[in-house]
Amino acid sequence: MPNINEIANSAKDNAGKLGIKKFDIYGSTVDDTSVQVDQGEPKQVKASNRSGVTVRVWNEDNTMGVTSTTDVDPKGLELALKTAYEASFFGVKENVPDFSPEATIPIPNKPQDKAPQAPVAELIEKLLVAEKELLAAHPAIKGVPYNGLSQRDIDRFYLNSDGAVRTESHSLASVYLYSKTEEEGKKPRSAGAFRINQSLDNLDINGCIKETADKTISHLNYEKIKTGKYRVVFSAEAFLSLLGAFSNLFNAQSILDNQSLSTPDDLGKEIASPLISVYDDALHPANVGAETFDGEGTPTRQISLIENGVLTGFLHSAGTAKRLNTQPTGNASIGAKVSVSPNFYHVFSTATPEQEFSLETAENVILIDDLQALHAGVKSLQGSFSLPFDGWLVNKGVRTSIESATVAGDFLELLKSIIYVEKEPELTPGGVCPKIWVNELSITGE
Repeated sequence: MPNINEIANSAKDNAGKLGIKKFDIYGSTVDDTSVQVDQGEPKQVKASNRSGVTVRVWNEDNTMGVTSTTDVDPKGLELALKTAYEASFFGVKENVPDFSPEATIPIPNKPQDKAPQAPVAELIEKLLVAEKELLAAHPAIKGVPYNGLSQRDIDRFYLNSDGAVRTESHSLASVYLYSKTEEEGKKPRSAGAFRINQSLDNLDINGCIKETADKTISHLNYEKIKTGKYRVVFSAEAFLSLLGAFSNLFNAQSILDNQSLSTPDDLGKEIASPLISVYDDALHPANVGAETFDGEGTPTRQISLIENGVLTGFLHSAGTAKRLNTQPTGNASIGAKVSVSPNFYHVFSTATPEQEFSLETAENVILIDDLQALHAGVKSLQGSFSLPFDGWLVNKGVRTSIESATVAGDFLELLKSIIYVEKEPELTPGGVCPKIWVNELSITGE
């Protein structure tokens, strides 16, 4: 990563030379190594180093131009500033993006320790062992068609002509395993698991192997399911993927573009069961790759979106916050059109449920582990979904794998029909969430 102060000084010098008074720069460098294996052999090894810088320049008429480059030496910066300045005369006249009012607020410094990167040979060896253990877990498991072990170092910075300078670095290691069965006269079954940590040394590869094996084996004896209405329990992963598919609910940019299930007047309305609360919390202790500032230099923070069923907040960029007369939330990415996205969901319950439920005692409930085809089966502006899933019919603790089925419903109705939020949270790549019980949804068997 080039020295951030050198970039800042060089940008100031170049801007001064070009007569540019107002600009900002966001940049990142990602150093990535990943491996895949296949039947005891290394299948793919990838190493990449990607860096990119986005430069925004405002002219005297306060219209803005943007350019992106991978070149952060003084020459490259000078060219980027110049190009963005020229582009600024063709910029939008309405709702021109501006600096975040919070770009210069101090952020408590957290130590930036990167984990040392392990050699590629060690990655391959660990993944080969994982594949071998999965294949040995059950005679029906014949392959691990999808797998990966990767480590990455990330450096990012933001600076602007008002004196904002932010920088941070972190490391991530992750493993993904997905195994497949073959048995005479039966359909192939499959399941997967994922783990993430700051360093390879602390990565729970064994837990990932065990979860993948247990899930895969649990799908071997599958049965058809009758079409009808069922009580449904969503795993953390399944519930968060649905929440993500309908995240326009909280997205201020979508709301201003009339591409949302919410309007600015919906704040304070009850949109879900009082049992559920949803935060966007980039700084949650479980968020391994936590970022302390967004693409506009705004500090990230905990944002309450739903509190005991009531819609309490939206995700903002500096621009949407200004238009809706509120504060930015640290959810923006930088660009010609600034976009807004969630950082890390935290779903929980503080309310006392009328009744507690358990998979050990419940009769004929459907546990959905994994939703598929989200890009095709979600109508995000109507609120409806119809999605194939992997899961089990659970009867008093006994799980029977479902051969194939689809779950359909309306997301806002689903939020209102939540009858129980379990206590035990599960960590997924998109956030932390317990199992969520929904009174009734339509299930279509084959």
